[in-house]
Amino acid sequence: MQTRVPTMYYLLAAIGLFATWYFNVQFFVGGGSVAPGSFFGSAFANALTTAITVDIYWAALVFAIWVILERGRAGSPSPWLYIVLCFGVGLAFALPLYLGRRSQLLARVPRTA
Repeated sequence: MQTRVPTMYYLLAAIGLFATWYFNVQFFVGGGSVAPGSFFGSAFANALTTAITVDIYWAALVFAIWVILERGRAGSPSPWLYIVLCFGVGLAFALPLYLGRRSQLLARVPRTA
């Protein structure tokens, strides 16, 4: 059981990476850019994309705050790599990757009765 949980999270991270970056590559190949005007213009193009963008960025911010507050606790990996990955690659990749690593580290922490 201990190895299944991290493996599941790592699989979810891989799916999150490929499922989102498939569309990101399409965006860039189609002339999209990470230049703020182009990127945010596309991200906030209509009410639906605005709602999705705000939802994901808010969740990413909450994730970043949580991993910072968790640092130093037994079983918590250093947060900085996961925060960079969250905002540079995507929350769908960084969150399950963090949870997978955290599961591995927690399995090493001695349990108290």
